Amino acid sequence: MWKKTVNYQQAVWRCCVLLATAVLVAGCASTLSARVTSYQQWPADASGASYRIVPAPTQVNNLEFQAVSDMIRSSIGPTGLVEARAGVSPRFDVHIEYDSAMSRAWTQRYHDPYVRDGWGFGPAFGHYGGYGGWGGGVFMSSGTSSVPVDVYKNTLTVIIRDNQNNDAEVYRSSAVNMSSSDNLQEVMPYLAQAVFDGFPGNNGQVREVEYDRGR
Repeated sequence: MWKKTVNYQQAVWRCCVLLATAVLVAGCASTLSARVTSYQQWPADASGASYRIVPAPTQVNNLEFQAVSDMIRSSIGPTGLVEARAGVSPRFDVHIEYDSAMSRAWTQRYHDPYVRDGWGFGPAFGHYGGYGGWGGGVFMSSGTSSVPVDVYKNTLTVIIRDNQNNDAEVYRSSAVNMSSSDNLQEVMPYLAQAVFDGFPGNNGQVREVEYDRGR
């Protein structure tokens, strides 16, 4: 009878842990955050002016770049610019840089005898009190260890140059998102929105933005 009680308590705690973990993961996945850094000397007479997206030599005939360019076109509205027609010289040239650099980081994980999910919430019905018996108590495991994890730094930078002002750089904005998976194309629409968030903003402004996924 005692063993049945212990197993029941273990089962209940395991269910609670899995449910709490699922809710936490779902909450984290429902939004995306990015750090945006912007520099600008935006001309006052730019509203309604034309632009073109200029690929770097390595981006010519690159399907991935073309997809990213379409995302920039969808998000460039706050600038007040309109894309130039073919054969028309635009006032502004838009340059796009993006990357997903992977690095190795270390994180602390809790030891747990029942639920090895790294959160340290698992039930432990084990020895306590120094008597060698089994108890119905629950303890939160305090043991931790450092484990390596891959971290991806998703970065999008948009640079706008003014052809009427000696090709001067008038806007530069970078959006950075940290991720545990290689998902640059998944987060790119949000980064494209982030680089124009609050456009043109203050020169040298750094801010955090957050979006609901699926927008």
